[in-house]
Amino acid sequence: MKVSVYRKEHFNAAHRLHNPDWSDEQNQAVFGKCNNPHFHGHNYELVVKLKGEVDPQTGYVYDMKVLSDLIKEHVLRKLDHKNLNLDTDEFKELNPTAENIAVVIWNILREKIDRKFELTIRLYETERNFVEYDGN
Repeated sequence: MKVSVYRKEHFNAAHRLHNPDWSDEQNQAVFGKCNNPHFHGHNYELVVKLKGEVDPQTGYVYDMKVLSDLIKEHVLRKLDHKNLNLDTDEFKELNPTAENIAVVIWNILREKIDRKFELTIRLYETERNFVEYDGN
């Protein structure tokens, strides 16, 4: 019997979408206001989904306190109230799109969570724009 459990967290971060291989005109045409050289910010909503078997001893799929602590220690401490382009190693060379942020978060958590659990990251950049990544 597999059950999915979810943990929702929030973080705030600034970024600039920019491809250094392109001209300023091409960056502006593709990324628009998200290419602002002075950056811009989002109030991100992060949803971490784990799917697995219910442990008959605890009744849990995964201890949600442990999951919350993992997210806070390894994701939020790294990304919250940061300029992703300037303050994080992960985005020094990687364009911090919502898609890339979700993949980075998945990779960080995948290292910390047993592979017997399916892991999916859903990241809301705005209320209407979100991405999801499950490792495939």
